[in-house]
Amino acid sequence: MNKKTEILLEGTIMAALAMVLHFVPLNIGSSFTISLGQIPLTLFALRRGTKPALFAGLLWGMLYFVTGTAYILTPVQALIEYPIAFTFAGFAGLYHEPLMQAMHDHKDATAKLAIIKGTLAGAGARFFWHFVAGWVFWGAYALWGMKPWLFSLVMNGASGLASAAVAAIALLIMYSTAPSIFRASLHRTSKV
Repeated sequence: MNKKTEILLEGTIMAALAMVLHFVPLNIGSSFTISLGQIPLTLFALRRGTKPALFAGLLWGMLYFVTGTAYILTPVQALIEYPIAFTFAGFAGLYHEPLMQAMHDHKDATAKLAIIKGTLAGAGARFFWHFVAGWVFWGAYALWGMKPWLFSLVMNGASGLASAAVAAIALLIMYSTAPSIFRASLHRTSKV
């Protein structure tokens, strides 16, 4: 199997795993959720980089339509909340190179910081789009008399931070117990 096919297959599997984890019930009310799918997508992004992770994120977002779990008010809202938002989760891949370099140099603290930054970048980019959609499209459903932008900021901000925290903790545990799981690109480029 060539490298490109291997990366596409791995990304597809990670997107499917992210979708499967969506079915773990971690919703609190209609507006707050912890997204466990952020874990495999961020792992893939840190293993393979931004471009493959953007593709995997797009697949993850499209799987919401395929599984019938997308909440659709308008076509534009659906586009923002699924293909766009989930694609942006792939921006965790911006920390692929810093992580690979830290692992190559055996700098565990720097590697762990790259994992945390990557997780925050991916979750932050994704939940920014959920915030936009929440403000523009879901504002009529804001609770407690809050302004739509504030309600979306609070709920999507809390969901994003909680999802990022859970993903970062899970990924740091993975790194501490099996750091080689992050090294996909090192296997072919060096003998570390």
